[in-house]
Amino acid sequence: MKNLIIALLICGYFSGAVSGQPIKKDTNLIKEITAMFKDDQFWRKKYMKSNKNGKSDYDAETIQKKWASSDSINELKAKAVVNKYGYPGYTLVGKSSDTFFWIIQHCDDDITFQERVLALMKTEVAKNNASKENYAYLVDRVLVNKHQKQIYGTQVRFDTVTRKSAPFPLKYPKSVNKLRKKMGLEPLEAYLKSFG
Repeated sequence: MKNLIIALLICGYFSGAVSGQPIKKDTNLIKEITAMFKDDQFWRKKYMKSNKNGKSDYDAETIQKKWASSDSINELKAKAVVNKYGYPGYTLVGKSSDTFFWIIQHCDDDITFQERVLALMKTEVAKNNASKENYAYLVDRVLVNKHQKQIYGTQVRFDTVTRKSAPFPLKYPKSVNKLRKKMGLEPLEAYLKSFG
């Protein structure tokens, strides 16, 4: 009986490893992603603060340089993560999977890399191991970066004529809310209101 229990435990361990399902979350990778996201957000927040009230601890030129540098470093780190793990899903890093998505979203200077991650992410979404909402955002980001019409309307710009936020051109404007709902996104009108 004791040997049977040990055999079952060993079999369970190896079947988990073979199926690609980690036995436990990678705490070191979670810490790395958390640090990357902190860097990702730091200069964006400084920029927003500066634009909102004109006050900041840094001048505009410093913010832009540091922001670009931070994104470049994060992109290199993200590529290393993807090369080693593929897209880090929930089973590997928990909610840090969603955090990692934002790093990829900001790798705009390498659309090929974003497309690679998009393909990997699609597989994880199909297994409920990554966010389909985030997947929709990245689909749109890649399309907009390639100067194509987006599907879900997640990529928004400020329209200087109407003085309102508006989505970049849509491929299917009449069915955008149906497509958004399928991906777990709120209606486009509500989403645009959130931009103020």
